[in-house]
Amino acid sequence: MVVAAIGILINGLSAWLLMAGQKGDLNIRSAFLHMVADATVSLGVMIAGGLILLTGWNWLDPAVSIAISAVIVWGTWGLLRDAINHSLDAVPAEIDPKEVAKFLGELPGVVGVHDLHVWAMSTTETALTCHMVMPDGHPGDEFLQKVCDQLHHKFEIAHPTIQIELADAGACKLAPEHIV
Repeated sequence: MVVAAIGILINGLSAWLLMAGQKGDLNIRSAFLHMVADATVSLGVMIAGGLILLTGWNWLDPAVSIAISAVIVWGTWGLLRDAINHSLDAVPAEIDPKEVAKFLGELPGVVGVHDLHVWAMSTTETALTCHMVMPDGHPGDEFLQKVCDQLHHKFEIAHPTIQIELADAGACKLAPEHIV
């Protein structure tokens, strides 16, 4: 029980140190949940040990172990889901691609947006590629830099790649003789 109490203090302090960064980084959230789980296990050991000493109910040990395991599985399910989404290049949960498309489509001179793709490059960086239809031509580097800054500010998209088109050609089409 003494060792479990020390475990609660050490793991609780470690979790507290990780708490601030766990919302924006999958790796830090994983470490945070691990520390919380370890502290919870230690707490369960202390409680079960104390109750077994007081009552002699040895069945409390496996019952507490099962309860703690269930809480850990429930608590880490979201982490597993996010890790799978990340590995499959899914759109990060906090970004709505329709809102991004709407934002880009409302920019001055833009009459259409297509081939929009958003994915997580890492646990802290998001990328975007898209085609913006601008019949009046390329607006210049300053315009593109402003769009990139706004994408970062509004959606936390740090790596946008934008292709400007004069007419809405849909998908890029090459004549058969140009396909290698």
